[in-house]
Amino acid sequence: MKNLMTRRTIRKYADKEVDEQLLNRLMEEAARTQTMGNLQLYSIVVTRSKEMKQQLAPAHFNQPMVMEAPVVLTICADFNRTTRWCEERKADPGYDNLLSFLNAATDALLYTQTLCNLMDEERLGYCYLGTTIYQPQAIIDVLQLPRLTFPVATLTVGWPAEEPPLTDRLPLESFVHNETYRDYTPEAIDRYYTPKEQLPENQHFVSLNHKETLAQIFTDIRYTKKDNEAMSEGLLQTLKKQGFL
Repeated sequence: MKNLMTRRTIRKYADKEVDEQLLNRLMEEAARTQTMGNLQLYSIVVTRSKEMKQQLAPAHFNQPMVMEAPVVLTICADFNRTTRWCEERKADPGYDNLLSFLNAATDALLYTQTLCNLMDEERLGYCYLGTTIYQPQAIIDVLQLPRLTFPVATLTVGWPAEEPPLTDRLPLESFVHNETYRDYTPEAIDRYYTPKEQLPENQHFVSLNHKETLAQIFTDIRYTKKDNEAMSEGLLQTLKKQGFL
């Protein structure tokens, strides 16, 4: 098994297809992951065609790996299937609410992580696209997702054509709290974040963008308040349209 301590995000892929039988086996094995009420509140849309990738790419800000990866997987929170089952079995479903969305999203994300671990074992490369929930309506339209389904994760998948350096991680003590949550003092923030801030690549990024601190890269450039609020509004509108609010 590939060691998670050496896990890398892969954005460049070899010109080699991902065998359908292999992918199907991994997706089936991933279904053994934890799930609420044994309902498996997720669905996966497998995209291989160039035409469909072209339609999906704008929703992911045209990141190159969407077009270059042999396979794109869109993992959806799905209460549509369970609702249809209930309706066909003389049961009255009540899953058009926020709690149901959160349960389905949790199921879908647990499934996604298990699938990632299984792909690691097979030496497949993948990139988790956080852009999935930024413009969900565009993905819903392209993939023709019905009411009570919602895209929550996307994986580009293929055989690696690169071995990028490992990215840094915060130390264990920075995110583990014993018994109760302890808030962070200025001294603790210095202790946990200074090593990250001192990395040459991060210092270069700060200088290149004419900023004073690495934190300003995140607040002023990467994840701005304006963008967060705009995309939050779009997210709420789409949740309503899909029947979860």
